[in-house]
Amino acid sequence: MEVVLDKQYPVAAGTDAAWTVLSNMHELATCMPGAQITEDIDATHYKGSVRVKVGPAVAAFAGTIEVLAIDPTNRMLKMIGKGADKGGSSASMELTARLVPADNGHSTLEGHAEVIVNGKFAQFGGRMMTSVSDMILAQFAEVFSQKAQAMQSASAPAAAGAASAAAPAAPVVAKEFNALGLVWALVKNFFASLFGRKA
Repeated sequence: MEVVLDKQYPVAAGTDAAWTVLSNMHELATCMPGAQITEDIDATHYKGSVRVKVGPAVAAFAGTIEVLAIDPTNRMLKMIGKGADKGGSSASMELTARLVPADNGHSTLEGHAEVIVNGKFAQFGGRMMTSVSDMILAQFAEVFSQKAQAMQSASAPAAAGAASAAAPAAPVVAKEFNALGLVWALVKNFFASLFGRKA
């Protein structure tokens, strides 16, 4: 099953600070819930993992990331990730992400992703997978923005007074993905939209 996603997210920092996060695979991985880089194979190939929590159980996906293109001039990154779990489910995602300046001195993260899912996760169907992806990407974008903002604050000593107060004391990392929490959120959204349409 294939899902195509085109998204735009506001980033509370300029393109320079945001690019520092986008172009660093280790920083970028920690924006994704439950994800981490486990090994640097070379400058463009990495091994990684994603943990998904379902109640007390934890599912682990192992995979690889390949950076296909990185363009500092246009603030653009293109990569492909592939992974599988022990149960035979697999997924791949080809992603193109680009940063564009915003009017307020901040920036916008634009992304195009083509996701292919096989195995038990494909049984959820396209609509469910889109909803799941929306929630995961919303958390990714929030953490990405926080990281970029902290990076910008750290590189602006002139604004140290206000900026240091706003910067997080500890590294910003996405929370582990909880599938039960996601299912509950999807149920609430379903009923909200159902009653909203009737109203």
